[in-house]
This record gives sequence, structure tokens and C-alpha cells, in this order.
Amino acid sequence: MPRNTEASSIKLSADERAALEGWTRRLKSAQSLALRARIVLRCAGGESNVEVSRSLHVSRQTVGKWRKRFIERRLDGLLDEPRPGAPRRVGDEQIEAVVTHTLESAPRNATHWSTRSMAESSGLSHMTIQRIWKAFGLQPHRTETFKLSTDPLFVDKVRDIVGLYMNPPERALVLSVDEKSQIQALNRTQPVLPMRPGQAERRSHDYIRHGTTTLFAALDTATGKVIGECHRRHRATEFRKFLDTIDRAVPGELDVHLIMDNYGTHKTAMIRNWFARRPRFHAHFTPTSSSWINDGRAVLRRAHRQADPSRSPPQYTPVGDRDTRLPEDPQRSSKTVPLDQVRRRHSRQRRTVL
Repeated sequence: MPRNTEASSIKLSADERAALEGWTRRLKSAQSLALRARIVLRCAGGESNVEVSRSLHVSRQTVGKWRKRFIERRLDGLLDEPRPGAPRRVGDEQIEAVVTHTLESAPRNATHWSTRSMAESSGLSHMTIQRIWKAFGLQPHRTETFKLSTDPLFVDKVRDIVGLYMNPPERALVLSVDEKSQIQALNRTQPVLPMRPGQAERRSHDYIRHGTTTLFAALDTATGKVIGECHRRHRATEFRKFLDTIDRAVPGELDVHLIMDNYGTHKTAMIRNWFARRPRFHAHFTPTSSSWINDGRAVLRRAHRQADPSRSPPQYTPVGDRDTRLPEDPQRSSKTVPLDQVRRRHSRQRRTVL
């Protein structure tokens, strides 16, 4: 009895052919899906199941299966069906209740929910609460602060400063000026032990204070160069000295536009007189509570992260050159200690330090 090959023939539309050819060429396609697409394309080309099975090295039953699936369901028939699994134990209503409870309420004896307190309140496990919070991006333990500027000229000042950044004047230098005060000059009572593979840098917990210092910095917004200076105090006198440094560093034929915040030392009579005697200097003040617009602050923040003032440079002394003798203590008793005991003590200390 002859087979009915007309019923098994496949005709592809332009969109279907493009989708199948894309599955065969795409690098991230599953190999099983790419194979099914090749089978359908060859069947649509008029090849029989035997010819397709020989060319693609699959069985005739596999070719017939995907030919039939495509005829019945088109492209969706080539995709994997949903696999069976355990039913969900947490329904959408429970998830909605957890999210609503997290956003609109707080525990009695705490300021925010934790995974275990929410689990106790909702009757779910703390791991389920953690997965729900992660899926919805909820972090009750985190808070962020913000500050709204009340400056009536906020818009005008922002446009002025952003205009200097984006389109600086010709034959002029734009400097973002800022200072970081109360930088502690600390020194550890013992030398810092350097970092080693598998061991962090170690330093003594006690330190010696050597006063404080103030760092003044002016960032050239065009080139990124910084004019910096340190002073012991943070007053108008020290700020005027820093302005004198800027005046000497910038060529006289250039105008200077200084972007500064509203700190008190920037607006004293001494500083106003200094600017009045130097017409090439132009002061631009940031809006109140808006120091973020000053690029000079980023320089000081980066310098503080990269150079911790509480950390003194470690002394990289080779192990073989270290002096392992006990430090002399004038208050120590002068009794005689056996040599073997001293050697054992030195060995213990060396193992502890090294």
C-alpha cells in the first residue's frame, strides 16, 4: 500500500524559514533545538525521512516525530514542553502578603524587619522570605539619606557651574576648590607588619597623635591636574595662603574661575578683599547643601580612600634580617634566665610574628 506523502509534506512561510535558519546558526541555541530546525528545513526541502535520517545521522523515528510535531503545532511544536515537578508551596497570595507587610508595617520591638522576624510573623521559612525579598529588590535593613537645597537661586547656580564644566570660557582656567579639615596625623606604636599571601596587614591598635592637618585642593576641570597644599589649621588666613599659591601657579594672562562651596572661610572680609584686588579671579559658589556639584570634592574623597591617615607605611624587612632579640625594658628584673628558656621564648615569638 503506498504511503500518503502529501499529508506529511511541509510548507514554510518566510517568517518560519527565517526563524528556523536563525536557530541553526545562533551560537547560543540548544543543540537539540538546532537539530530539530535542521530536520524541518530538510523535510521542507522535499527530502524523505530516510534521506534526512542518513544526512543528519538520526533515526527515522526521530525525523518522523519532529515532522509530525511541526505540522501540528508549527514552531511551538519544536520547543520543549514544560517538565513536571513539585507544585509550588507558596502561593501568589502569600507572596503578596509578605511584600505588603514588609513595605507597610514594622515589628513592635525593632525599626525594620529581618528575615527571621518576618518568617515568624508570616509562618514561612526565613529562606523563603529571603528569596521573596531578593526577587522584589527589598532590603529593609538599608537606608539612604538625601538633602534638599533651599537655595532660592538653586537653578541659576547649577546652570552657571554646569556651564563652566561643559563650555569653559576661552583664555580662562576653571578650578574646583575644596578642602578637607581635621585630618588626623597618626603613627602606630609598633611597625606595621606587611600583607602576605593568606594574611592581612597587621598593625597595633594603639597609636600616637601628631595633631591634625587640613588639605586644600584645586582641581583643573579641563586637564585633571590638582594644585594642593596642607596647613595646620582651617581658617581664612590659611585659605588666603592657598589662594596665593593658586595665583602664583596660574599664568597671569589667564582668568581664573573658582568653584567653591559656602563654607564660612570663603566669604570673610579678608577673602572678599583678596578677590577685589585681583579682578582676573571669579568666584562661583555652589547652591546650599549641594557640594556634590563640586568636582574638587571627588579628588579629596579619592585621596582619603587611597591614603588612610591612620595607616603608616609598613616596613618591608626581609625575614632573615629581622632582629628577634627581646626589647630592653628598664623595669624588668635583672634575674638570670637560662639560655634554653630564652631560645624557646624567642622561637614562640618568631612563630607568632611570622
